[in-house]
Amino acid sequence: MAVILPMLGTNPKIGRARDAWIHQEYGPLVDLSGQRERSDLLIPLDEDSEAQERRLLRKLDKRILPILCLLYLFAYLDRSNLGNARLQGLPGDVLGGDPTGVLFDWVNSAFFFTYILLQIPFTVLSKYYNPRIWIGCSAILWGISSTSMATAHTFTGLMIARLGLGTFEAAFGGAVVLYFSFYYTKAECGTRIAYWFGFAAVAGAFGGLIAYGIQHVKVSIANWRLLFLLEGTPTILLGLLCLSLLPDRPESTQFLTAAERKIAISRMNRGTSGDFGAVVRRSHVIAAFQDWRIYVGGVIYFGLNCALASLSAFLPTIIGTMGHENAMAQLMTVPPYAVAGFVLMVTSYASDRLQIRGPLLVCTSTIGGLGYMIMLGATHRQDVRYGATFLITSGTYSSIGLVNAWYSHNLGSETKRAAGIPLYGAIGQIGGILGSHLYPLTEGPAYTHTATSYHVDELTSVSAFLLFLAALCALLLSVSFRLDNMQRDQQYGKPDPDDMVDTSELADKAPGFRYVP
Repeated sequence: MAVILPMLGTNPKIGRARDAWIHQEYGPLVDLSGQRERSDLLIPLDEDSEAQERRLLRKLDKRILPILCLLYLFAYLDRSNLGNARLQGLPGDVLGGDPTGVLFDWVNSAFFFTYILLQIPFTVLSKYYNPRIWIGCSAILWGISSTSMATAHTFTGLMIARLGLGTFEAAFGGAVVLYFSFYYTKAECGTRIAYWFGFAAVAGAFGGLIAYGIQHVKVSIANWRLLFLLEGTPTILLGLLCLSLLPDRPESTQFLTAAERKIAISRMNRGTSGDFGAVVRRSHVIAAFQDWRIYVGGVIYFGLNCALASLSAFLPTIIGTMGHENAMAQLMTVPPYAVAGFVLMVTSYASDRLQIRGPLLVCTSTIGGLGYMIMLGATHRQDVRYGATFLITSGTYSSIGLVNAWYSHNLGSETKRAAGIPLYGAIGQIGGILGSHLYPLTEGPAYTHTATSYHVDELTSVSAFLLFLAALCALLLSVSFRLDNMQRDQQYGKPDPDDMVDTSELADKAPGFRYVP
């Protein structure tokens, strides 16, 4: 095994910085004269390189995953705790009772306005900054926004806090998926993203338990205000912890030894090529906006986020309409999320081992759609409707984990990932706005009505339709990726999957690059 040093194109300033760093790190091991543009510049490792890599992977997992998973746990709690706050009296205290549920819907969806608009520029900008500083500061700021909701006394105050929450979480999500690609290979990234995103399911379960406990606490402030304080404050503390402990990029982090940095750099160049330092290739940003596959991914993500947002905000209320009291309804949200987390881990692990994403995504999206169809048809069977929520949560969460893992590799270069991941994410988050309006309070126990503009008898069918559409789009993408791989194999031959592929110019269109289908 050998370490592959990253090639940086033809920019002389970047080249000189790269050369100085290589001399500092590797000393006499490398003769750089005349080698600036060689893609086969290798440095031998010790014989027991596989054992070294396994130790490095364990070291990275122990440091990176706890921090980022806990951050996402509280990110998801902070954005989705409105559903529980609604049952604890928020509309009556701040929204004048909100008999129609419209004001609550707008507060819930306000998060997505800034989240959608800022996700792309923030993720691209994150390439210019130290990941530790970027992610840590965004966490501190969204934690402040979340806790400030506890002080709101008007509809305007809640809207401002939710807009701030969306702003600073926009700096987090896409940057984290990009960050994973710095340290994990395509055979590992799906499982790590599943660990990370799985904490959204943990948040659903954990949030229900917290809300259930707070519902029974006798304090001098409203229960929903205490909920925002208890779930927002830890985010600020985790952000401070992130500033100290999260590793920087592989070539510059002090968390790794010089030998470990060699291995980390080699890993980030397997089947692709990583950047060195703060580099944004404008041509790759443009290529991301011109890539039709990213927009198809946006359609998939739209459907998944519509289903997820409606479920996150209204699951406690939906369960409450089955005849359960508010506190018990909050407690009953725990099992569907717990099962969803388990299914997410299993599907993502299988996806990494088999190196397929599309076929599994077709299956999980279909399962979620079937869950909505069962809930739609079994309006008088409350046990069946509750069982359907397990299918919805498991299918939806697993699908989102698979999509993020799919695009973390298939865009080829760091810059295209930095632009493409938030691009399909921003399109998808529009579904979150739709999802937050699917189940208004005035619809009563069955949560159904006729939509005059679309002639839809049951709005639950919107979520089902979008999940089935996501499955169809996933099938289209998988076939497209397979055909491209076959064409390149015929034209250029089959590459070694561990070889470095120079994606500095063509990104995923490089002859040696192969997609995960």
